Amino acid sequence: MAVINFGSINIDHVYQVPHFVQPGETLDSTSYQILLGGKGANQSIALANAGADVLHVGCINEHDVQFKQAMIKNGINGRFIRCTDTPSGHAIIQVTPSGENAIFLFGGANREIAEQDIQKALADSEATDWVLLQNETSGTAEVLRQAKAKGLKVAFNPAPMTEDIKSLKFTEIDVIIVNEVEAAELSEKTHMDDIEAFFRTHFAHGAVIITQGKKGAKWFTADATVEVPAFVVDAVDTTAAGDTFIGFFLAHYQAHNQAESALRYACAASALAVTQPGAAQSIPTAEQVSAFLAEQG
Repeated sequence: MAVINFGSINIDHVYQVPHFVQPGETLDSTSYQILLGGKGANQSIALANAGADVLHVGCINEHDVQFKQAMIKNGINGRFIRCTDTPSGHAIIQVTPSGENAIFLFGGANREIAEQDIQKALADSEATDWVLLQNETSGTAEVLRQAKAKGLKVAFNPAPMTEDIKSLKFTEIDVIIVNEVEAAELSEKTHMDDIEAFFRTHFAHGAVIITQGKKGAKWFTADATVEVPAFVVDAVDTTAAGDTFIGFFLAHYQAHNQAESALRYACAASALAVTQPGAAQSIPTAEQVSAFLAEQG
């Protein structure tokens, strides 16, 4: 029972700034770090930390192999991470004193996932496996097609949101995970009631998760709704909070098939993540999440 994650691997350039840079402004940063990141890598680390058996499928520049090794050291099966001569994907991240972030992406090697990579990764998949993907890599439509042809469950985090996402076959997705902004963009609605109505109509076959930051998270299908409040913590850096949520949710949901407990587990993990700086470095362990939940009662 594994999660096969077709995901990005980015090198994060993280700058601590007093506020987000404005047009025409030159802004001095107070610190700078180079870290492992990317939605795909972050979600794979979260999955592994939560106890899932995770295989990562992706591409990285051959000179950045230390980042692949870092993922393997985090318990991720990296045999489908291919090295290439294309520059690695990277992100420029601004982080403010309140913990908010703004991110600029360069796709690079993340855009080199090809049909043969997908075929190899899914060749030995089993009926209990899940496929996870985001929108920072190439091959999304082909991953969906091949995964459903094999009868696998698929979770999709359509971030960053782009117009071509709307052309994907939503019937090939079992769980879609979005934040409030992404939900509004995908549905082309502004009010939450209208957004939910859109998904209940156009995604009636599956489940939708909308993460709502400090308000918590909501899971719903065509005829059921589950809401879980967020935990109150002092945020330092919100980078990778959403990725942490996704990894811990899917690991728990795959193992137990219980939406409410998986949401609470994921909310606890993301709450812990925002109390630490960085992306992959901020993702908690399963033991830390369990201890936090015990403290919360």
